[in-house]
Amino acid sequence: MLCYATRGAALLISLAIGTAGSVFAQGLPAQPPPMQRPFVNEDAVTPVAPPSQPAPARKQKKAPVFEHDPDLDASDQLAPSQIDTSMPGAVSMPTGGSHTRAAARGTDSMLEPGSVARQSRPAKPQVIACSGLFGPDSSHAKLAAAFRSKNVGFSQVDASSGAKVMATVLFAKDPKQRLEVWWSNQASRSTTHLIVINGQSDWIAPGELHLGLTLAELEQLNGKPFKLSGFDKNNVATLTDWNGGQLSAPAGGCKIGISLRTDPKAASALGDLPADRVYSSNDVALRTINPTVSEILIAY
Repeated sequence: MLCYATRGAALLISLAIGTAGSVFAQGLPAQPPPMQRPFVNEDAVTPVAPPSQPAPARKQKKAPVFEHDPDLDASDQLAPSQIDTSMPGAVSMPTGGSHTRAAARGTDSMLEPGSVARQSRPAKPQVIACSGLFGPDSSHAKLAAAFRSKNVGFSQVDASSGAKVMATVLFAKDPKQRLEVWWSNQASRSTTHLIVINGQSDWIAPGELHLGLTLAELEQLNGKPFKLSGFDKNNVATLTDWNGGQLSAPAGGCKIGISLRTDPKAASALGDLPADRVYSSNDVALRTINPTVSEILIAY
């Protein structure tokens, strides 16, 4: 009997302990599930600052947006349909003009209120290549996009025949940067026909040609003597043939012509070099007068 009583007491004690434990467990807060680490790119994670320092605020990047250029007219915005990739037909060798071409005042646009004034001069050296912006498939719109619309006008210029021609004029108000570009397609202002460097322009043509070069310097660039006509009534001589030299076929398929003008003090000696005759650049009489390049024509 004692044994059964002892076992009963032990059972009652176990039940009491179990019941008390269950009641105690119900009073405790529920344990959270184990934290799962998300899949992250370690390189993209911003390092966390130590507890003693506040975490640095992460700058939010703004999405890039297209900004309209206030200096470009609507007609100067480039579109694929405006780019003419057709090759122009062959043109005759430029022979230079008897008159110095001068552009009328350009139609430069003004800066909009609130806009920041930007540098007018191009960042790159003013060198012309028979490709790219000055290639055969260029256009007024391309030039306006490259040199800014306010620096690119479309106005009348004087042709050697005395007629007026509409052409794109770069930096019309700056004699050092002024440049004319004539178009084969006047309606769309596209397909380069002629590029004219004259006056005080600092532009450099293919072959390192620039205004002010002497006969000797031209021969050095060409690699040999060349041929030119005598002087006309305006004291201007014109290239007739590069004589197969290096300047006769620049890369890109363009052709280069030049005009030369002599010092007015030497005008009295020009009678011995009439315009209806052709001379070699190493002619003694020409070297004595020593004319310099007054105009450069780049044609397609």
